Amino acid sequence: MTRTTGVDGAEALAILGPDETALVQELDRTFLGWACTAGAREISPPPLYPVTDLEKFDVYANFPHLAFVAGPLDLAGREGKPVDGRFAGGDLQDGRYGLPHATCYGAYLFYEGTKVSETEIVTLVNRCFRSEDHYSGLRRLASFQMREIVALGSFEHTQEVVSRFTERILAFSGELGLGLEKEAAIDPFFQNDGARALLQKLSPVKYEFQHGALAIASVNTHRNFFGERCDIRFGDGKEFAYTSCVAFGLERWLAVLTEVHHGDLPAALAAVRAAAGRAG
Repeated sequence: MTRTTGVDGAEALAILGPDETALVQELDRTFLGWACTAGAREISPPPLYPVTDLEKFDVYANFPHLAFVAGPLDLAGREGKPVDGRFAGGDLQDGRYGLPHATCYGAYLFYEGTKVSETEIVTLVNRCFRSEDHYSGLRRLASFQMREIVALGSFEHTQEVVSRFTERILAFSGELGLGLEKEAAIDPFFQNDGARALLQKLSPVKYEFQHGALAIASVNTHRNFFGERCDIRFGDGKEFAYTSCVAFGLERWLAVLTEVHHGDLPAALAAVRAAAGRAG
């Protein structure tokens, strides 16, 4: 059983029960296994970052509608207690920390100012936070878990990783009988009026894997955007690293599998284990 909570009656947050947790953990083990087989090592990111770090990626220029910002309470002359279930803006000090809406930011900040191999690959999982205009249970949450596999280095390497994991996602979902559709999508990693934004329109850099209208995974090509912003270089150090990532929204996979198996979570868990074995 999943319990939901939120502000003003919105089902924005989920507390997963034991069966749901077991299924999410099995999915994450599967995706982590794919990453390790590809040579990835795992890193552990924090759940929030300095605003100055996220600002490097134009998060607040391109995704202001999704952003959550955190700051400590201003206790000068106040009791530090909420009124009617909320703190007012005047109760808070400056919001110097930002809550990320994507997991992969941690990888680029981890490698900031370094030189990587031409075939670097890393994986990480984190809590992501999105301020949405509406929420819909496990399908659309204010806070959810995202596993990502991030490739850094040469452009050819980043594209090989995208191609390899596209095949794995389609094979795995096929074994599960999900019938995912691969759809081109727009994701403004780059300035709306910039050259990279034009390149994205000419050649899609993000593909989503959708069950119905719900995207549960994606593959993303960033060219050397993050390499430039974080001064990550590869090879002889003369070029900025290219990057790509593969993302899995774990609660969204849970929502789809719960639906497909008509709420029978042990059956869904068994199906994931069997499909992971068949799909390799």
